[in-house]
Amino acid sequence: MKILKVDKLSIRYKLKEGEVQAVENVSFEVNERDVVGIVGESGSGKSTLAYGIMKLLPSNAYFKNGRIYLFGKDILKIPLEEIRKNRWKKYSMVFQKSMNALSPVHRIGDQIKEALTIHQPYLSQDEMKKRMERAMRMVNLPLRVLKAYPHELSGGMMQRTMIALSLINDPKFVIFDEATTALDVVTQGQILDEVKKLVENLGLTAIFITHDIGVIAEICNKVAVMYAGKLMEFGSLKEVIYHPLHPYTKALLKSHPDFLKPGEEIKGIRGALPDPLKSFRGCVFAPRCEFASEMCFEREPEEISVEGRKVSCFNLSEVSK
Repeated sequence: MKILKVDKLSIRYKLKEGEVQAVENVSFEVNERDVVGIVGESGSGKSTLAYGIMKLLPSNAYFKNGRIYLFGKDILKIPLEEIRKNRWKKYSMVFQKSMNALSPVHRIGDQIKEALTIHQPYLSQDEMKKRMERAMRMVNLPLRVLKAYPHELSGGMMQRTMIALSLINDPKFVIFDEATTALDVVTQGQILDEVKKLVENLGLTAIFITHDIGVIAEICNKVAVMYAGKLMEFGSLKEVIYHPLHPYTKALLKSHPDFLKPGEEIKGIRGALPDPLKSFRGCVFAPRCEFASEMCFEREPEEISVEGRKVSCFNLSEVSK
């Protein structure tokens, strides 16, 4: 069953200086029980794509073109009132900065209870209490957290709280936006383990957004590689990680110690992301690409399908060597 289909989606931000091309003609699909990792450097459009799927973009953003089909419905054509009925119940999101997402003046239990009251008002007080306690146990938090305020919790506990909040109404599709950012290595590992268990035990379909390709390898079965708002490569984890076809994917892997061969040194990606306010001729990654040819600076490569995977590059034969 197809849960999500993003079709040629473009998102823009309106600024005084001009328009930011945050997401540009992105297309991919997520099937039931897929865990799709979206990876790329900061500023590549990952979070904008997530907020677009959830219809939570800021007021200065708009959809330039494309479609988003969620559970078979084009959410860009659905009234906002219907979106609000389904958001957090049928599909939900774990935000990047848990401290900013939680109200600092309300107890954790009150905030979780509010999410239940809005979407399932027919539940009794006893049923709500049982669901809240179950949610705490799912993310390995003590029940006393329900009576605590956000400032009384550690970063890892707040992140677990956000995961519990996102799951309280039993959604089938969840987006985790940088769920382990700003956490220490030990806590990050614990959160990843919890997410993996939840995905398996609850049968969730999920998108996991991160700038760390090592995190993707631990939890996902498919990978979408984004750069400067564009989708560079999309395919199964094994294909993309162990047989990358796009130069940017290959460069990301060479910059991570987990994917280096014995004796191979970490190699950073030269240069920086292009200015999103300026239009670009040719392949957007060409100025930083070690495989770039003259053609790469003249024309933008079309997305092609190679053995079930999507990739946008003129030099596939050179990259795959």
